[in-house]
Amino acid sequence: MALALCIGASAHLRPFPGTPIPLRSSSSSSSSSSWFLPRRSSSVGSLASLPGPREGNSGTAREQEQRLRGDVAEEGKFGSGMATAIEESMPARDFVTIAACVVGLLTGVGVVLFNNAVHEINDFCWDGLPSRGASWLREKPLEEVWQRVVLVPACGGVIVGMLYSLQSSLQAPSEGMLSNLRGALRPFLKAIAASVTLGTGNSLGPEGPSVEIGSAIAKGVGHIFEWRGDKRLSLIASGSAAGISSGFNAAVAGCFFAVESVLWPSPADSFSSLSNSTPMVILSSVIASVISEIGLGSDPAFTVPEYDFRSPSELPLYLLLGILCGLVSVTLSVCTSFALEVVDNFQRTTGITKAIFPALGGLTVGLMALAYPEVLYWGFENVDILLESQPFVDGLPTAILFQLVGVKILATSLSRASGLVGGYYAPSLFIGAATGMAYGKFARSTLCGPNPLFHLSILDVASPQAYGLVGMAATLAGVCQVPLTSVLLLFELTRDYHIVLPLLGAVGLSSWISSSQNKKRDAADKLDDFKVKGNSQQPKDPLYKSPEINYLAVSAEASDTADLCKIESSLCLYDASAEVRNLAERMTVAQAMKTKYVTVLMRTSIVEAVTLMLVEKQSYAVIIDDSGSLVGLLELEDIQSFSRVARTRIMQNEVDRIQVSHICHLKGNNCKAWTATPDMTLLTAERIMDAHGVNHLPVVSDHINRQGRGDLVGLLDRQCISIACSAAAAKELLSS
Repeated sequence: MALALCIGASAHLRPFPGTPIPLRSSSSSSSSSSWFLPRRSSSVGSLASLPGPREGNSGTAREQEQRLRGDVAEEGKFGSGMATAIEESMPARDFVTIAACVVGLLTGVGVVLFNNAVHEINDFCWDGLPSRGASWLREKPLEEVWQRVVLVPACGGVIVGMLYSLQSSLQAPSEGMLSNLRGALRPFLKAIAASVTLGTGNSLGPEGPSVEIGSAIAKGVGHIFEWRGDKRLSLIASGSAAGISSGFNAAVAGCFFAVESVLWPSPADSFSSLSNSTPMVILSSVIASVISEIGLGSDPAFTVPEYDFRSPSELPLYLLLGILCGLVSVTLSVCTSFALEVVDNFQRTTGITKAIFPALGGLTVGLMALAYPEVLYWGFENVDILLESQPFVDGLPTAILFQLVGVKILATSLSRASGLVGGYYAPSLFIGAATGMAYGKFARSTLCGPNPLFHLSILDVASPQAYGLVGMAATLAGVCQVPLTSVLLLFELTRDYHIVLPLLGAVGLSSWISSSQNKKRDAADKLDDFKVKGNSQQPKDPLYKSPEINYLAVSAEASDTADLCKIESSLCLYDASAEVRNLAERMTVAQAMKTKYVTVLMRTSIVEAVTLMLVEKQSYAVIIDDSGSLVGLLELEDIQSFSRVARTRIMQNEVDRIQVSHICHLKGNNCKAWTATPDMTLLTAERIMDAHGVNHLPVVSDHINRQGRGDLVGLLDRQCISIACSAAAAKELLSS
């Protein structure tokens, strides 16, 4: 069946010859589909031109196979022999589950060591003062504390810059044991850099590095046993769950984080990956949480203050808070993206090494902390101050809280852009707490104060702490796009069912606003780029849709995901399609498209069209006109839908008179097809398919014919993309 989709040879096929284009080499391989090389000619344009194996591999096929097996056995004899023996001693599923438990155990230990390192650096740099939060800085004269406040974050940036230089030296290509050692050192150095960043007070958080510690451990275990696909996915999900579970001491939230950030976004079958990974994720999260309680104590990450939820009539106020938190989340994302772009452009223009920027980022954060010391990271003590959950600590006024929202957004964005290492979970919770507390105080003074602006007898506003807690979850959901994790995290910490209803409403609105606004912003940016580049070769025919417009539509989704990964890298731990995408970015449509396929005219009988599809085992036919130009695409599903509708209206003797044009007119002239061009990358073509829910793209030439259209030169479907990428990856392995 797969072969029939990409290779057609029949009298009913209309050939469109294409020039084979050599494949570009890549070391990536496909993990989602098998590969094959065609025995005869291939309709995948470039596969016929694949070069043979490298010189020196001469001899009969049996001799080459024996040598290949001998090389593989010799290479893996010492590295994976014991691992293979252990794996074969029990059922595969049980073994992966045990491995996930080991990942949870090691992640818990790693997160405990990481947090202890942060605390030790905190105590060394601030003489134990972080336990009091930032309130002590407001009590001290500025001339007594300014040197420490400014220089400690800057010195942390200097050390991080030195670690960057050391990490860059590990990027040199290497082989064998040295390559594995360097691969293990990179996450270790990143964890040290995060410890220094947070210990010196820079404006980031520890939960992101905790998740990456779990991911690194999971990938290491998977590398030992050479696991790919679902096994590797389950391990990484277990590691991410363990990271959140041990970081927040919230096992349930850790499980849902793994589902939202790893399992659901994975390209594998959602139900299969979720059902297979669930026991492993739960066990890993529980084990990591237990280890965290042993090593760091059983107290939650931050102190939940006394709060109340008085009446369901308050729900509109919480929904307004959700909208506000969504806008704040968008502001943080936009500010971070802008800061990253500015720093990147400045570095490229000036040629300054990237190791300098962390020191500049730390210095900037220190200068901001002179006026707003709460922007410094000192655990969650500053969040406790905002929520007024610390005894004998005066709360901050509404005006200061609103100012802290803006300053914290700026400090966090500059910290990320400068190269300092940390996560966005803690800053998001801080910003959400400040937003919620300021909103709650303003609402209470406006509606229920001594001199309220609006007095509503049915409305009794709760304490600002309730709005602060809901604001934390809503902002976390908006920034990191993990709404279920945010809801479960706050519920797990408060253990109060009364707060669930306003919490769900605020989190849902915030997540919706932030995701939709980011997509609109990305689409506008792509549209501006498209207008600048121009569109002189755009076909004018309205019967089919241009690939350039397709790319605008799909770029928003791709850019939205890319921006989220830049903001919080722990949200993009698993990418099973990375290897295939690496090839798809290099290969063009001309290298994978078919040049033989079923074609029909608008006046072709629908019975004849179905017969052609059945003979060639294809579920579609390209509609052309008398000159051979593209008109549209007819799919078997369209014919089936038409048959169900027309079953009771058309007599049996009239079936032979039904033409392709009847189906297209019934669909509202909707046999139009999204198209690709030969020089378009396969990745762009696949994104077009994903964005518009199609599986086939007619390929039209960039050159405009007399009818004002591009000539039809081929047809691309998902199977062709998979075959081309898999065969190219396999060929690269054979020739390496």
